[in-house]
Amino acid sequence: MSRRIVLISIGTRGDMEPFLAIAEILKGKGHQVICAFPEQFRGLVDDSDMEFASLGARFIEMLDSDVGKTALGGNVSGLKKLIAYARLAKDSEAANKELVHKQYEIIKRENPDRIVHNAKVIYPLIWETSNPGKTILVSPVPYLHYVKDHAHIGLNGNYGAFMNKFTYSLANFGILMTVIMSARWLKITNKIKLRQIRNSIISNKAIYTISPSLFQRPDYWDENIKVLGYHERDKTVNWKPNKTLEEFIAKHDKILFITFGSMTNPEPEVKTKIMIDVLEKHKIPAIINISSGGLIEPAKYDKELIHFVPGIPYDWIFPKVYAVVHHGGSGTTHMAIKYGCASMIIPHIIDQFLWNDIVSDLGVGPKGIPINKITKQKIEPKILELLQNNSYKTKALKISEEMKREDLREELYETIMK
Repeated sequence: MSRRIVLISIGTRGDMEPFLAIAEILKGKGHQVICAFPEQFRGLVDDSDMEFASLGARFIEMLDSDVGKTALGGNVSGLKKLIAYARLAKDSEAANKELVHKQYEIIKRENPDRIVHNAKVIYPLIWETSNPGKTILVSPVPYLHYVKDHAHIGLNGNYGAFMNKFTYSLANFGILMTVIMSARWLKITNKIKLRQIRNSIISNKAIYTISPSLFQRPDYWDENIKVLGYHERDKTVNWKPNKTLEEFIAKHDKILFITFGSMTNPEPEVKTKIMIDVLEKHKIPAIINISSGGLIEPAKYDKELIHFVPGIPYDWIFPKVYAVVHHGGSGTTHMAIKYGCASMIIPHIIDQFLWNDIVSDLGVGPKGIPINKITKQKIEPKILELLQNNSYKTKALKISEEMKREDLREELYETIMK
């Protein structure tokens, strides 16, 4: 029987991609799927031939502002960064109010049979109180649920058994307070009880869209929490490479691909020059992705050695390169390893530092340098190690084979629908 399913995601493009992959699975099974994303991702949904519902543009505009860039990335630290965080927190209240009202309006209008949402989306926790079992949390990053030897994702690290557990309780309390505030904004506080919200947070179905090769499900988790693999959509449907790019790839061996994805920073010219200086000094052929402005194409560089692209499907380019230097989003991390690329992460924000640890621990690349600490002196030996230590490539190819054998689409579908 066909169901009406709303998928809601808030964040950057990396937060949208797992939901588009799930949307393809659900639509392929005959269900009506509505993707409720920030307005900036309307084109992404249209390209995937899905139905779009807008959460407005304000949240992404806030992240893309100078204050957002300073708070969430770039060569900034100390007092300036703290001030930016404070201003971002103040600005975010109005944006979050708009988001909650948009979620409420969309869900009321669509009257779905299921809601699939990420951890940044709040209203489904309220909706769940009167529609038990019909919401599913999807996370492309680990450590939203208690893991003994690791703190909550918001406090990346291992602080011992007691403190680790406390970080999850603290995070759940923060969600509870956010839900209460959201309910007040919607003027529905008298219709829900705290106990109901606590139950929604703890006992709702949750799916981690992470490869078990990168993160294994703890055996002490409740049955409602599952790790069901990384899923990607075909991004090459409306894209074709140009002749110049194809000729560059045909001419070079052992190409390095560099991308910061949707991450930006206040000094893209500086970051790009550092990379180019290293590449030109050591004659390293490279393709540099400048899609969101975190890296930019300068006026002068060796065009025989370096090729810039304004955006490119990773599922097309990764099989054609030797190694990848990237920002460390969950999707990019998965895809780089899935296609057997040696990898190094330049983390910008929160979970990217975690993926930096995971990539290094897996042995598919050296430990990367945070974006705000990059210098030529620091990044040069790291890039050379990435390309010259053959064990990274060997390990990446081995895990790639493991990931390609994973087949969890049906279990993911059944978990959503049951």
